[in-house]
Amino acid sequence: MANASRQKRELIEGRAALIVIDIQASTFIDDSTVRAIDNMPGYRDRMLKARTAIDKARACDIPVVFIQEVHRPDGVDFGRELDGDEDVHCLEDNPKTAIAVKEMDFRPDDYLIRKRRYSAFFGTDFEILLRGLKVDTLLLCGGLTDVCVHYTFADGHQCDYFCRVIEDCVAGSSTDAHEASLKAMEYLQTGARRSLAEVLEAMEATAA
Repeated sequence: MANASRQKRELIEGRAALIVIDIQASTFIDDSTVRAIDNMPGYRDRMLKARTAIDKARACDIPVVFIQEVHRPDGVDFGRELDGDEDVHCLEDNPKTAIAVKEMDFRPDDYLIRKRRYSAFFGTDFEILLRGLKVDTLLLCGGLTDVCVHYTFADGHQCDYFCRVIEDCVAGSSTDAHEASLKAMEYLQTGARRSLAEVLEAMEATAA
């Protein structure tokens, strides 16, 4: 039964940051039929839409934080990550691992968090950065919806951040997995699923 006393929340509560998760060069330069990680149809186009959110965030003085999954070439930090469907990926000496600089307008002075696990919070200084920026709301885009976006969302939720996922700027390993994860995130925070248009409007309102 729904909680009738739940407080209605704004899309952006307090100060927001746009979190760009794992939009890396491989998305745009790897046309292989067989990939180390499965991507749902339309994956690349959904990642390109994130650029609109990045441009708007910059215009509205909202911090943009890029997240990059990266692993050592000898694989020592993969842990259990290769026990499922994923093959070796995101090695630090592979050009495909780099942030998609041109497509996402990544700049040398942008905030960058490198991670060895799915969640941007796990084993990184992500939360130290968020606290320094005095962030309350995380606006999430990137991939995969059912892996790194979902786990970052869940950890952000458990750290008491307001978490919003821009549903047309994320993509999963499959369409079914993508939709299931969006539903799971919405379960954790009502109103978590937001369209790009809604987020752009909310960003604009913060600059008014």
